[in-house]
Amino acid sequence: MTLPCFATALLAVAFVLPAAAQQATSTIPKHPWMDTALSADQRADLLLHALTLDEKIQLLHGTGDPHDGPPDPLARDSNGGSGYVPGFADKDFPGLQIDDSASGVAYSNAMGRYSTALPSNIAAAASWNTALAQQYGAMIGDELRDLGYNMTLGGGVNLTREPRDGRTFEYLGEDPLLAGTMVGYTIRGVQSQHVLGHIKHYAVNDQESGRHAVSSEIGERAMRETDLRAFQIGIEIGQPGAVMCAYNRVNGLYACENPFLLKTVLKGEWHYPGFVISDWLATHSTVAASHAGLDNEEPSNVFYGEAMKKAVESGQISQAELDDHVHRILRSMFATGIVDDPPQKRVPDVFRHAQFAREVEQKSIVLLRNEHDVLPLDPAQKQTILVIGRNADRGSISGGGSSQVDPPGGNAIGDIPDKDRKEDWQKAVWFPDAPLDAVRRAAPHADVRFDDGTDLVRAAAAARDAQIVLVFAYQWMAEGVDLPTMALPDKQDALIEALTAANPHTVVVLETGGPVLMPWLARSAAVLEAWYGGTSGADAIADVLFGAVNPSGRLPMTFPMADADLPHPKLVEPPPASQEDWSDEAKMSRKLLAGLPSYPTRYDEGLEVGYRWYDAQHKPVLFPFGYGLSYTHFAYSDLHAEPASSSSSSTQLTVSFRLKNAGARTGTETAQVYSSLPANLGEPPRRLVAWKQVTLEPGEDQLVSIDIPQDRLTYWDEAKKAWQLAPGSYVIQAGSDSRTLPLEQSITLR
Repeated sequence: MTLPCFATALLAVAFVLPAAAQQATSTIPKHPWMDTALSADQRADLLLHALTLDEKIQLLHGTGDPHDGPPDPLARDSNGGSGYVPGFADKDFPGLQIDDSASGVAYSNAMGRYSTALPSNIAAAASWNTALAQQYGAMIGDELRDLGYNMTLGGGVNLTREPRDGRTFEYLGEDPLLAGTMVGYTIRGVQSQHVLGHIKHYAVNDQESGRHAVSSEIGERAMRETDLRAFQIGIEIGQPGAVMCAYNRVNGLYACENPFLLKTVLKGEWHYPGFVISDWLATHSTVAASHAGLDNEEPSNVFYGEAMKKAVESGQISQAELDDHVHRILRSMFATGIVDDPPQKRVPDVFRHAQFAREVEQKSIVLLRNEHDVLPLDPAQKQTILVIGRNADRGSISGGGSSQVDPPGGNAIGDIPDKDRKEDWQKAVWFPDAPLDAVRRAAPHADVRFDDGTDLVRAAAAARDAQIVLVFAYQWMAEGVDLPTMALPDKQDALIEALTAANPHTVVVLETGGPVLMPWLARSAAVLEAWYGGTSGADAIADVLFGAVNPSGRLPMTFPMADADLPHPKLVEPPPASQEDWSDEAKMSRKLLAGLPSYPTRYDEGLEVGYRWYDAQHKPVLFPFGYGLSYTHFAYSDLHAEPASSSSSSTQLTVSFRLKNAGARTGTETAQVYSSLPANLGEPPRRLVAWKQVTLEPGEDQLVSIDIPQDRLTYWDEAKKAWQLAPGSYVIQAGSDSRTLPLEQSITLR
């Protein structure tokens, strides 16, 4: 006879009691589900079967949204963040206190507290550093706990199919292996602090334009090998407690009521044990969403409150289906430690974390150009340095939307958005971290001058009088809106053209959320991509400019030559009926819940995402995926690739090569390995299959060995509905980026 899981758990508790009776009475848990010797599944089942129908349904939704009528009375215990799911005080079981925290904890000013803004997620991806990603997540988890939260809404991993996507800065680039790996380690870090981790937006949510209406049209093989692959890797590494389904439709069905995504793939093939939470206002039904696999509606109870209760009582939704939703939520809460180790509010250690933010930015800055080794600058030299750029004397720009961290003291440029108003998400926030001040601190003997660049004639004249020009250019991105072009806004290209013409020693520092066009590139002396640098970004930029840090960042996405080179040169925007109008917020919320008319974005480039597109189409690029310079240089030699000796191992290949620091300075190289697949499969020319970061002293030579798991060489066979390793010839390449691959070897796999 096989006992149900909950019965087994009850017996386990019963058998423990005689031994426990010999101990102090205080060691016996008040409730059986509080026994930490049991598994998360056993504890979830014990509590599940102690809940009434109303209590079960209470776990399946949030407690309201200010844009959608009166909140649930239970919202009184909310911590004031992005969302709240009440717990059960009589059962010693906490609620979910949820907050946006992609690169730092949002909404902290409302509590009278500061939180740390880390460099943007795309910046962290540019580090290619998994240990740093885990620390990044741990810092966010630590501050979430300090501010009373036990669940994050970070973990964005949508691929950069559309680099003008307004949330590109929140994601981790264009390659599924890099993005999935980095988000997985970030989630590990968050959950190491006993905060429930989260990955989003599942799936193919690759543009902001019409995000509530668009249907991402994509073939199964393409989706499996690109967008879904990033999620699969991230979930395998990070084991997040929750997966957030996206606003968009996928092949005609809403992501939050899409049986293929939620049941067939996520909970079926991937055996995901956690719960699916909707994006805010992304639930559109009760029965269809429940059957498809949605477990929790946010932020309110329109579909998963009273409507869910009626559907269960009428038999439209079975008791087993309801219990599965509840079990998954309970299990994740036990598994991530938020029940046994609830957060205790305290003041976050923003001073220590500011130093960590500086370290992240140091390792994320990408040196794109350095003609005649103009960098690093000598911090001890007496020279005239012109710092130029709008607001470079006041602060550093950040990305907008729900992930916005409140800047200490308010917006450095004085225009303070109201984050309770949707339209204010489209206002840029600058942190009080001025590049001008950082340069002056780094170069105390220099004559550091400033011009805001608004007058080209004046700026050019000032540039001619300087020995070095440091121009800080920006590109603002935000949730809810895409960029019309990758070109720099506000006539900054004209400014840089004028400066490079006036002074050949002009260094351009880009503070952007993604790739930008550079018509002035050939005339510049040096270019740094600094991303959105967070709380301490300006000092980290100065550290690189003046040589305190040797840059080691590498691009997590391709920088194209022109908008015309993109798979979709023209941004796919919604027709009038599918557009959002937030002038009446309550009305717009109701329209979103009812569903806007659908329109398609057809990802007919399929497998060719990012560098795979440019390689397959033989398009030149400004800077390739994986690219980044150093103040030293590295030499590759002696590539050897051979099949794994054991058939029982998950390793398919072992690749080794020699790497030498051929320069005069210690540096870190991100050595990258790519592979082609057999020609008959119709795959792009190459894919990233591994990388390894190696730090070498000047003249040091090291043998680098990397194991390549089999799954990095497989393709999705649509006929067999399975991943397959094709027999045939594979070309293994190694080098410093996707187009600088000096080592190559063909190998046959059978």
